[in-house]
Amino acid sequence: MERTFEAVLVEQCAPTLAGVKPASLFRWQGGEARDRAARWARELAPFGIAIRVLKTCPRTGDSLIYLYRAAWLRRILTDGDNRGFLEAAGYSLDQGCGGLLEQLSHRLCLEREFPHEIGLFLGYPLEDVVGFIQNGGRNYTCCGCWKAYGDPEEARRRFARYRRCTEICRARFRAGVPIRKLVAAA
Repeated sequence: MERTFEAVLVEQCAPTLAGVKPASLFRWQGGEARDRAARWARELAPFGIAIRVLKTCPRTGDSLIYLYRAAWLRRILTDGDNRGFLEAAGYSLDQGCGGLLEQLSHRLCLEREFPHEIGLFLGYPLEDVVGFIQNGGRNYTCCGCWKAYGDPEEARRRFARYRRCTEICRARFRAGVPIRKLVAAA
C-alpha cells in the first residue's frame, strides 16, 4: 500500500473509522500534517469523528495524529473512575474533553517520560492502563494491540475484532472505496 496520508489513516485508524474503537493514533512522517489533518477533520466531522495533531517533533517534523469519535471519547473521559485516574495523574478536569486533549498534547511534547495514560484516550480499558503503569509493562495477561492486564480471552477477542476490521478496510480502500465510505455513522 502506498504510504500516502490517507493510506496510513486507513491502516492505523480503521477500527475507529468503522465505529468499533473510540480513538486511534498514528505517526505521519511527511510534511503538511496540520493541513492534512485539518482537511480530514472537515471531511469526517459529519460522522462525529475529529482529528488533530497531538505533537510535532521539532527535530524530524514527524507528527502524532489522533483520530477520535468525539461523543465516545467524551463518555470515556466523563466516567467517574476514569476521571479519578486522570485527576490523580495530574490532569485538571475543569476544561472538558478539549482541555484534557490539550493537557495530553502538552505532556507528549514536554515530559521526559511517555504519558502512558494516553491508553485511556485510545479507549483501552482503565484496568489495562493502570496495570501497564503499575507493572512497568510487565506481568500482562495478554499482548496484542496493547498489553492487557484483565481477562485475556476478552482482550484476544477485542484484538481480533480490530485486526479483522483493519484487514477489511485496507482491502476496500485498496479496491478504490473512498475513506468516507469506510466510516460507520455515529
